[in-house]
Amino acid sequence: MRRVVYRETHSSRAAVATVAAVLVMGLAGYGLLESAVHAIGQPAWLIEPQLAAERIVALPAGIPPLLLGASGAVVAMVGLFFLLNAVLPGRRARHVLNGTTLNGTTLNGTGNSSAVVVDDEVIASALARSARLAANVTPEQVMVVVSRRQIIVNVRPTSGVPVAEAAVLAAVQDELSGMSLVPVPDVRVNISTVGVIGA
Repeated sequence: MRRVVYRETHSSRAAVATVAAVLVMGLAGYGLLESAVHAIGQPAWLIEPQLAAERIVALPAGIPPLLLGASGAVVAMVGLFFLLNAVLPGRRARHVLNGTTLNGTTLNGTGNSSAVVVDDEVIASALARSARLAANVTPEQVMVVVSRRQIIVNVRPTSGVPVAEAAVLAAVQDELSGMSLVPVPDVRVNISTVGVIGA
């Protein structure tokens, strides 16, 4: 169960690993091809391996600084892309519900081996409804942003009608406690100082 939940809440590295493997295999295959062509005395397809090695050693001689800088920037960006994909956790915008933890046990102690994984957009929609009812505003006046560790509730009150921040916070936290998110995010409520003209 732990592997299933991890796979659903974290993005796969398979595509990036495949691209890296294809690039390495392509470069190695090309190097092998040029070496074989050179060994049988045929002209190189693109460049002689010895000439390529000499040019690499002689860098930056013979290359305009602008082209050298641009190629260096491209190589650095590609390297950074692969490095970040390898190092960062790659979490998806999802949370585990109903008390299921990543070690396969449940918070309610039932030992149930099932898990419920929900997109953060669905969680935000449910929390926005609770915040809207507590603030007595329209759906367009509430925006909820859900991240792994924090939930931000932005409310634009109707002009002339005050909104109790504590009531909105209590409603959102009550809805959140029923979801049993793992991990449990902190909730922050922002009441806008600029009101909206009521319909």
